[in-house]
Amino acid sequence: MIRAHEYPIVGNWYLDLDHREQFEIVAKDEETDTIEIQSFSGEIEELDEDTWFSMHVVSIAPPKDWSGPYEVDKEEFSELGDEIIHPTRWSDPFTSDSSD
Repeated sequence: MIRAHEYPIVGNWYLDLDHREQFEIVAKDEETDTIEIQSFSGEIEELDEDTWFSMHVVSIAPPKDWSGPYEVDKEEFSELGDEIIHPTRWSDPFTSDSSD
């Protein structure tokens, strides 16, 4: 059996080897020794440090599809389209503006 122990760091992603679940550490309370995790599916759970160190976890790179826990559909992003919108007084540094 693989025994993996990682120190919990807020903002890092981990894989629970026993349950094959990805999650991120979203908060840590030093006073109560609790760790708040958010699974890739969006579920938030609070663990005490004893539970954390009894788990078999390894650190992993963040998922490529970051929208998993945020209930955001890809269709919502498509509404923005591919057009680039610039502020009205924006000037491109690579072109000269004769009014300067």
